[in-house]
Amino acid sequence: MHVLIFIALMIVLDQVVKYWAVAVLQPAHTIPLIENVFHLTYVENRGAAFSLFAKFDSRWFFVTLAVLITAAICVALRKNWIQTQLGRWSLYLISAGALGNAIDRVIRGFVVDLFDFRAIGFPVFNVADIFICIGGAMFFIYILFQHKDKEQKGEQDD
Repeated sequence: MHVLIFIALMIVLDQVVKYWAVAVLQPAHTIPLIENVFHLTYVENRGAAFSLFAKFDSRWFFVTLAVLITAAICVALRKNWIQTQLGRWSLYLISAGALGNAIDRVIRGFVVDLFDFRAIGFPVFNVADIFICIGGAMFFIYILFQHKDKEQKGEQDD
């Protein structure tokens, strides 16, 4: 139950930041925090991560994908396939990010992005994207260093 509250709080944080971006940042379009290095810039992302597939209406495809990924994560967690806290937390972050962006797509028809690292020409992103990227990196570390196949676990138990 605590996990669901944490995931809900991550989604709320993402949505509050995006609400602020729509209300305050959209009219201003961009607010330089460090000129030509880091700006807050209002962007409507109609594609996937970093505006991939933005040329066609992919909204419902990505909403469906987010729901399916979250369902798969729920199954993996419910069946205890993820063996460590790092692995579980990685999936909580990925779920919160996927659902945060899915909410945008359902409500607005696009995802609101705002963090703009201009110094390195990085694509504009949002809080949900941060959750997904950190969760993905954590899951990669989990798979590389912590996950044990059933055969490996059996060998270690001997």
